[in-house]
Amino acid sequence: MGKLIDGKKFADNLCNKIAEEVIKLKDKNITPGLAVVRVEGDPASAVYVNMKAKKTKEVGMHSVIKILDKNTSQDDLLKVVEELNNDKSINGILVQLPLPKQINADSVINTINPDKDVDGFHAINTGRLWTNIDSLVPCTPLGCKMLLLDELKDLTGKKAIIVGRSNIVGKPMASLLISENCTVTIAHSKTENLKDEVKKSDIVIAAVGVPEMIKGKWIKPGATVIDVGINRIERGGKQKLVGDVEFEEAKKVAGAITPVPGGVGPMTIACLLHNTLVATCKKNNKEIPKFF
Repeated sequence: MGKLIDGKKFADNLCNKIAEEVIKLKDKNITPGLAVVRVEGDPASAVYVNMKAKKTKEVGMHSVIKILDKNTSQDDLLKVVEELNNDKSINGILVQLPLPKQINADSVINTINPDKDVDGFHAINTGRLWTNIDSLVPCTPLGCKMLLLDELKDLTGKKAIIVGRSNIVGKPMASLLISENCTVTIAHSKTENLKDEVKKSDIVIAAVGVPEMIKGKWIKPGATVIDVGINRIERGGKQKLVGDVEFEEAKKVAGAITPVPGGVGPMTIACLLHNTLVATCKKNNKEIPKFF
């Protein structure tokens, strides 16, 4: 039976450490500020933004939320982003995705000052990540890396497979694992013989967005499984959250595995606050604390 990796506990500990660092910065008259911009139209986004604001305040940071009408034009959204770029009280900017169809998300993301891009999605931060230049790293992959290092200590020489190739998780995850000296395979829903590829892997990162696509019998005995997926399905007449991995079967053979919910999810917001703290320290020429 695999060990459950408690992402909520890790995230809570990380937030406590961040709060301690915020106190130290406030003693120097520096208050980290995080601005989240949301365009109305997606109900789930409202929930996520409120959670982010709540956690931002809990660690002692300055929280700003900008809510725009669902019919907002791209130009109007870009003006809001530019205002935040020029706002010295704001160290981190996040534009909540998805955006309405009249707005090009890439244009918006790449308008954010890269040094305030706490989502780590700007093309400049992507380039910095892949060329080993210090950068702001996408939150979910960063959280996955923290959980892996906490569990395994050293990833050198491990065979890792990432199932999913998105710019948000799959691609940056590959870069982070390569930097930790893993041998990395990037797979996806169209990979041939996916089962065989997974079976060879010491680390499995599931981020494909298909409920329970990765079967428990595919997992190599003793492997570490990080399930990024969060899918709402109906089972037995009830709504249930499941990951991209067949959890009940996988945990029988995995060495360690993240549950859904309570695994990777809480790490994403914690890493958003981590990135805001990092951006604040860089801007003010303060030493960046090491949490992992």
